[in-house]
Amino acid sequence: MIQKPVSLFLVPTPIGNLKDITLRSVEVLKSVDVILAEDTRTSGTLLKHLEITRPLQSYHIFNEHKAAEKLVERMKKGEVFALVSDAGTPAISDPGFLLVREVIAAGLEVQCLPGPTAFVPALVNSGLPNDRFVFEGFLPHKKGRKTRIDALEEESRTIIFYESPHRLTKTLEQLSESFGADRQACVSRELTKLHEENVRGTLAELIAYYETNPLKGEIVLVVAGKPEKRETREERQATKREKWNTDD
Repeated sequence: MIQKPVSLFLVPTPIGNLKDITLRSVEVLKSVDVILAEDTRTSGTLLKHLEITRPLQSYHIFNEHKAAEKLVERMKKGEVFALVSDAGTPAISDPGFLLVREVIAAGLEVQCLPGPTAFVPALVNSGLPNDRFVFEGFLPHKKGRKTRIDALEEESRTIIFYESPHRLTKTLEQLSESFGADRQACVSRELTKLHEENVRGTLAELIAYYETNPLKGEIVLVVAGKPEKRETREERQATKREKWNTDD
Protein backbone atom coordinates (compact mmCIF):
# COMPACT_ATOMS: atom_id res chain seq x y z
CA MET A 1 0.00 0.00 0.00
CA ILE A 2 1.42 3.36 -1.08
CA GLN A 3 1.61 5.89 1.76
CA LYS A 4 -0.04 9.15 0.75
CA PRO A 5 1.55 12.46 1.76
CA VAL A 6 -0.06 14.11 4.80
CA SER A 7 -2.26 17.13 4.00
CA LEU A 8 -3.27 17.96 7.58
CA PHE A 9 -1.29 17.54 10.78
CA LEU A 10 -3.00 17.90 14.15
CA VAL A 11 -0.32 19.23 16.47
CA PRO A 12 -0.80 19.25 20.27
CA THR A 13 0.55 22.31 22.06
CA PRO A 14 1.51 22.75 25.75
CA ILE A 15 -1.36 23.08 28.23
CA GLY A 16 0.84 25.23 30.44
CA ASN A 17 4.54 24.48 30.56
CA LEU A 18 6.09 25.45 27.22
CA LYS A 19 8.72 22.72 27.61
CA ASP A 20 6.05 20.07 27.07
CA ILE A 21 5.97 20.41 23.28
CA THR A 22 7.60 17.48 21.48
CA LEU A 23 10.57 17.71 19.13
CA ARG A 24 8.44 16.21 16.38
CA SER A 25 5.73 18.84 16.86
CA VAL A 26 8.30 21.60 16.45
CA GLU A 27 9.65 19.89 13.33
CA VAL A 28 6.18 19.65 11.76
CA LEU A 29 5.25 23.24 12.60
CA LYS A 30 8.44 24.42 10.91
CA SER A 31 7.76 22.37 7.77
CA VAL A 32 4.09 23.04 6.89
CA ASP A 33 2.86 25.74 4.52
CA VAL A 34 0.25 27.19 6.90
CA ILE A 35 -0.57 26.84 10.61
CA LEU A 36 -4.28 26.98 11.46
CA ALA A 37 -4.79 28.46 14.93
CA GLU A 38 -7.77 28.77 17.24
CA ASP A 39 -6.41 32.13 18.39
CA THR A 40 -3.58 33.56 16.29
CA ARG A 41 -2.42 35.77 19.17
CA THR A 42 -2.03 32.85 21.58
CA SER A 43 -0.40 30.63 18.99
CA GLY A 44 1.74 33.52 17.78
CA THR A 45 3.28 33.83 21.24
CA LEU A 46 4.13 30.12 21.28
CA LEU A 47 5.58 30.19 17.76
CA LYS A 48 7.71 33.19 18.63
CA HIS A 49 9.03 31.32 21.67
CA LEU A 50 9.87 28.35 19.43
CA GLU A 51 11.38 30.62 16.76
CA ILE A 52 8.94 29.35 14.13
CA THR A 53 7.99 31.75 11.35
CA ARG A 54 5.24 30.09 9.33
CA PRO A 55 2.05 31.81 8.06
CA LEU A 56 -0.79 31.78 10.61
CA GLN A 57 -4.47 31.55 9.69
CA SER A 58 -7.45 31.76 12.03
CA TYR A 59 -9.56 28.61 12.40
CA HIS A 60 -12.06 28.59 15.27
CA ILE A 61 -15.55 27.52 16.27
CA PHE A 62 -17.18 30.53 14.60
CA ASN A 63 -15.68 30.02 11.14
CA GLU A 64 -14.91 26.29 10.92
CA HIS A 65 -18.00 25.37 8.87
CA LYS A 66 -17.24 27.95 6.18
CA ALA A 67 -13.47 27.49 6.26
CA ALA A 68 -13.32 23.69 6.01
CA GLU A 69 -14.39 23.41 2.35
CA LYS A 70 -11.94 26.09 1.17
CA LEU A 71 -9.10 24.55 3.14
CA VAL A 72 -9.72 21.13 1.60
CA GLU A 73 -9.56 22.67 -1.87
CA ARG A 74 -6.19 24.19 -1.03
CA MET A 75 -4.96 20.83 0.27
CA LYS A 76 -5.99 19.20 -3.00
CA LYS A 77 -3.66 21.65 -4.74
CA GLY A 78 -0.75 20.52 -2.57
CA GLU A 79 -0.72 22.88 0.42
CA VAL A 80 0.09 21.24 3.75
CA PHE A 81 -1.50 22.52 6.96
CA ALA A 82 -1.01 22.07 10.71
CA LEU A 83 -3.91 22.64 13.07
CA VAL A 84 -3.27 23.80 16.65
CA SER A 85 -5.60 24.83 19.44
CA ASP A 86 -4.85 27.31 22.22
CA ALA A 87 -3.65 24.42 24.40
CA GLY A 88 -3.65 20.64 24.20
CA THR A 89 -4.68 18.36 21.37
CA PRO A 90 -6.87 19.87 18.63
CA ALA A 91 -10.46 18.56 18.31
CA ILE A 92 -10.64 17.50 21.99
CA SER A 93 -13.32 19.97 23.19
CA ASP A 94 -11.82 22.35 20.61
CA PRO A 95 -12.35 22.98 16.87
CA GLY A 96 -10.98 20.33 14.53
CA PHE A 97 -13.45 17.48 14.11
CA LEU A 98 -15.28 19.04 11.16
CA LEU A 99 -12.06 19.73 9.28
CA VAL A 100 -10.69 16.24 9.92
CA ARG A 101 -13.94 14.70 8.66
CA GLU A 102 -13.90 16.78 5.47
CA VAL A 103 -10.24 16.06 4.76
CA ILE A 104 -10.80 12.31 5.14
CA ALA A 105 -13.94 12.46 2.99
CA ALA A 106 -11.86 14.12 0.26
CA GLY A 107 -9.47 11.16 0.27
CA LEU A 108 -6.62 13.16 1.78
CA GLU A 109 -4.33 12.09 4.59
CA VAL A 110 -4.63 13.28 8.21
CA GLN A 111 -2.10 12.64 10.94
CA CYS A 112 -2.46 13.48 14.64
CA LEU A 113 0.76 13.80 16.61
CA PRO A 114 0.91 12.58 20.23
CA GLY A 115 1.27 15.22 22.90
CA PRO A 116 -0.33 17.18 25.73
CA THR A 117 -3.99 16.56 26.63
CA ALA A 118 -5.28 17.93 29.94
CA PHE A 119 -7.58 15.08 30.92
CA VAL A 120 -4.86 12.38 30.89
CA PRO A 121 -2.65 13.75 33.71
CA ALA A 122 -5.78 14.80 35.63
CA LEU A 123 -7.15 11.25 35.44
CA VAL A 124 -3.89 9.56 36.35
CA ASN A 125 -3.08 11.77 39.35
CA SER A 126 -6.67 11.76 40.67
CA GLY A 127 -6.10 8.42 42.39
CA LEU A 128 -9.39 7.15 40.92
CA PRO A 129 -9.64 3.99 38.76
CA ASN A 130 -8.25 4.71 35.30
CA ASP A 131 -8.47 1.32 33.61
CA ARG A 132 -11.93 2.27 32.32
CA PHE A 133 -13.18 5.85 31.98
CA VAL A 134 -15.55 8.07 30.00
CA PHE A 135 -14.70 11.58 28.78
CA GLU A 136 -17.66 13.98 28.85
CA GLY A 137 -15.86 17.24 28.07
CA PHE A 138 -17.86 20.38 28.85
CA LEU A 139 -21.42 19.97 30.11
CA PRO A 140 -24.10 22.09 28.38
CA HIS A 141 -24.25 25.53 29.99
CA LYS A 142 -28.03 25.59 30.31
CA LYS A 143 -30.39 23.46 28.21
CA GLY A 144 -29.76 19.75 28.59
CA ARG A 145 -27.31 20.11 31.47
CA LYS A 146 -29.36 18.23 34.12
CA THR A 147 -30.42 15.63 31.56
CA ARG A 148 -26.77 14.89 30.74
CA ILE A 149 -25.85 14.58 34.42
CA ASP A 150 -28.85 12.36 35.23
CA ALA A 151 -27.92 10.08 32.31
CA LEU A 152 -24.60 9.40 34.06
CA GLU A 153 -26.10 8.26 37.38
CA GLU A 154 -25.56 4.56 36.60
CA GLU A 155 -22.15 5.04 34.94
CA SER A 156 -19.63 2.76 36.67
CA ARG A 157 -16.55 4.06 34.85
CA THR A 158 -14.59 7.08 36.10
CA ILE A 159 -16.06 10.24 34.53
CA ILE A 160 -14.02 13.21 33.27
CA PHE A 161 -15.35 16.72 32.75
CA TYR A 162 -13.85 20.01 31.63
CA GLU A 163 -15.21 23.00 33.54
CA SER A 164 -14.72 26.73 33.94
CA PRO A 165 -13.92 28.34 37.32
CA HIS A 166 -17.22 30.23 37.62
CA ARG A 167 -19.32 27.10 36.96
CA LEU A 168 -17.40 24.56 39.01
CA THR A 169 -19.33 24.97 42.29
CA LYS A 170 -22.65 24.66 40.46
CA THR A 171 -21.43 21.52 38.72
CA LEU A 172 -20.22 19.96 41.98
CA GLU A 173 -23.59 20.68 43.59
CA GLN A 174 -25.54 19.19 40.68
CA LEU A 175 -23.33 16.09 40.64
CA SER A 176 -23.77 15.74 44.39
CA GLU A 177 -27.56 15.82 43.99
CA SER A 178 -27.50 13.13 41.30
CA PHE A 179 -24.58 10.93 42.40
CA GLY A 180 -24.65 11.44 46.18
CA ALA A 181 -22.53 13.76 48.31
CA ASP A 182 -20.11 10.97 49.27
CA ARG A 183 -18.96 10.25 45.70
CA GLN A 184 -15.17 10.64 45.39
CA ALA A 185 -13.78 13.23 42.96
CA CYS A 186 -10.70 15.29 42.13
CA VAL A 187 -10.42 18.86 40.82
CA SER A 188 -7.22 19.57 38.88
CA ARG A 189 -6.38 23.10 37.81
CA GLU A 190 -3.43 24.86 36.18
CA LEU A 191 -1.92 21.51 35.18
CA THR A 192 1.83 21.67 34.39
CA LYS A 193 1.96 25.31 35.54
CA LEU A 194 3.70 26.82 38.57
CA HIS A 195 0.55 26.83 40.71
CA GLU A 196 -0.80 23.39 39.74
CA GLU A 197 -3.33 22.11 42.27
CA ASN A 198 -5.09 18.77 42.67
CA VAL A 199 -7.83 18.71 45.33
CA ARG A 200 -9.25 15.29 46.19
CA GLY A 201 -12.21 14.31 48.34
CA THR A 202 -15.93 13.65 48.30
CA LEU A 203 -18.20 15.96 46.31
CA ALA A 204 -19.40 17.43 49.62
CA GLU A 205 -15.82 18.11 50.73
CA LEU A 206 -14.95 19.74 47.42
CA ILE A 207 -18.02 21.99 47.59
CA ALA A 208 -17.01 23.11 51.08
CA TYR A 209 -13.41 23.69 49.97
CA TYR A 210 -14.30 25.90 47.01
CA GLU A 211 -16.76 27.95 49.04
CA THR A 212 -13.72 29.50 50.75
CA ASN A 213 -11.01 29.06 48.11
CA PRO A 214 -11.39 31.21 44.99
CA LEU A 215 -10.75 29.55 41.66
CA LYS A 216 -8.65 30.57 38.68
CA GLY A 217 -7.34 28.74 35.64
CA GLU A 218 -8.34 25.78 33.49
CA ILE A 219 -10.08 22.93 35.32
CA VAL A 220 -10.46 19.18 34.86
CA LEU A 221 -12.96 17.44 37.13
CA VAL A 222 -12.59 13.69 37.60
CA VAL A 223 -15.44 11.84 39.34
CA ALA A 224 -15.58 8.23 40.48
CA GLY A 225 -18.14 6.03 38.77
CA LYS A 226 -21.01 4.36 40.60
CA PRO A 227 -19.67 1.41 42.62
CA GLU A 228 -20.54 -1.87 40.94
CA LYS A 229 -22.59 -4.14 43.15
CA ARG A 230 -20.68 -7.29 44.06
CA GLU A 231 -22.62 -10.49 44.47
CA THR A 232 -22.42 -11.89 48.01
CA ARG A 233 -21.62 -15.53 48.76
CA GLU A 234 -25.25 -16.13 49.69
CA GLU A 235 -26.45 -14.58 46.43
CA ARG A 236 -24.03 -16.74 44.41
CA GLN A 237 -25.28 -19.85 46.16
CA ALA A 238 -28.89 -18.85 45.58
CA THR A 239 -28.14 -18.35 41.89
CA LYS A 240 -26.56 -21.82 41.68
CA ARG A 241 -29.55 -23.43 43.43
CA GLU A 242 -31.92 -21.68 41.05
CA LYS A 243 -29.87 -22.92 38.08
CA TRP A 244 -29.89 -26.49 39.38
CA ASN A 245 -33.67 -26.40 39.93
CA THR A 246 -34.15 -25.03 36.40
CA ASP A 247 -31.92 -27.77 34.91
CA ASP A 248 -33.93 -30.44 36.73
